[in-house]
Amino acid sequence: MKVLVFGASGATGRQLVQQALNQQFSVTAFVRDPAKLTLRHPNLRVVQGDILRAETVHQAVAGHDAVLSGLGVKKNQSGDTTLSDGTQHIIDAMQRHGVRRFICESSLGVGSSKSEPGFLFGKIIAPLFLKHIMADKERQEALIQHSALDWTIVRPAGLTNGKATGGYKVALSFANASIKGRISRADVAQFMLQQLTTDAFVGRAVGISY
Repeated sequence: MKVLVFGASGATGRQLVQQALNQQFSVTAFVRDPAKLTLRHPNLRVVQGDILRAETVHQAVAGHDAVLSGLGVKKNQSGDTTLSDGTQHIIDAMQRHGVRRFICESSLGVGSSKSEPGFLFGKIIAPLFLKHIMADKERQEALIQHSALDWTIVRPAGLTNGKATGGYKVALSFANASIKGRISRADVAQFMLQQLTTDAFVGRAVGISY
């Protein structure tokens, strides 16, 4: 299987790339700065590009079986639409080139999961420190959900750099469930890659947490 990873030099993206290679996939890593991805492998191709430049996204998407996105932004600025604009370019490119399977990392607390991260994140951290990032994730999810792709949105809890354990909870809703507000990026990547071989969550936004 030929997979394309956007945000490949980020913390989740690197996990996606490494684990996909471990599973013998042919992987294309889309990065703005190739120097930030030091991994080398015979089945890995690194493509330099910018998600805000549609032409570079279109060139990268052609010829793949599936696309995974671990895109993220560090800045929390009003009006920033990097995630949603970049995702629109991905959607457009996938539809033009006939690539249907799209698996995208978002965040617990977005969309229908607003109340699920708990009081601290939902009432303090998100509105005070992540307001604009979460707003752009809302736009990003809406674009995906209204696309004609076979999409899955993965909404992790707070991300850590721990190892993959496989011991996580996955649910369309965590209402009335006891969850921990953390999960490792390695486990998120593991779950995202599992979606390449199942249609269980096609057209669904799913939460993931310990």
